[in-house]
Amino acid sequence: MDSWPRLHEELFAGSWLPEIGRHRSPFVFRGSDSAPHTLRSSLQKGGFEKYEHHLLKHFRKYSRRGTNASESAWDWLALAKHHGLPTRMLDWTYSPYIALHFATADLERFDQDGVIWCIDFAAAHRLLPPRIRQSLDEEEARIFTGEMLSGLASTMHEFDTLAAESEFILFFEPPSLDDRIVNQFALFSVPSSARLEVEDFLAAHPHILRRIVFPSSLKWEIRDHLDQANITERVLFPGLDGLASWLKRYYTSR
Repeated sequence: MDSWPRLHEELFAGSWLPEIGRHRSPFVFRGSDSAPHTLRSSLQKGGFEKYEHHLLKHFRKYSRRGTNASESAWDWLALAKHHGLPTRMLDWTYSPYIALHFATADLERFDQDGVIWCIDFAAAHRLLPPRIRQSLDEEEARIFTGEMLSGLASTMHEFDTLAAESEFILFFEPPSLDDRIVNQFALFSVPSSARLEVEDFLAAHPHILRRIVFPSSLKWEIRDHLDQANITERVLFPGLDGLASWLKRYYTSR
């Protein structure tokens, strides 16, 4: 993938839906500034898998927000992930441009090839056990919400029992906790157990994955196009921290 036009074409491939005559991509995207990047969750990277229950329990216990019986475990999981707690979830975005931002945001890694992971979430959801798939069909939805997942499992332990037939991965839209989640067009992947690695699942179902690697020599051009399109830290991380990060990067000499 050695040019911006070719990369652009590949990122938007498969988005045409002839039945509705519109471009509605079934893919979600995740960008990394290093091609050897793996899809291990923060829970797995830290060796926290067996402590998942305790991490979530104590996050909720000590949160300044306090507890609220009307808030689901899934809302708390999203909040914990948002604030950096190790979880089984991975961040994705509906926007290929935002994925490209995260693959080109760190200038110190411009000597490394970048990668965009593209997963066909619609195809992934067709692999779900019937009971879980039924909840999507009943709502005529393509992506799960916290409310929908709460109807299937009120705790992560209950959620794990849903994989009795086969392992799976589903995609979950978090509540709009702040402008960062909204502006990043964000959603999460949720594996059927804390130990299931996304890459292992994808290796067993390669038809739902596209992995696009682009050379380090293309990063400056990608970065300039994204800046012109206003895909920057100033937008994706609203506030003074994002503004400062954008200005520092934008005025760094090549």
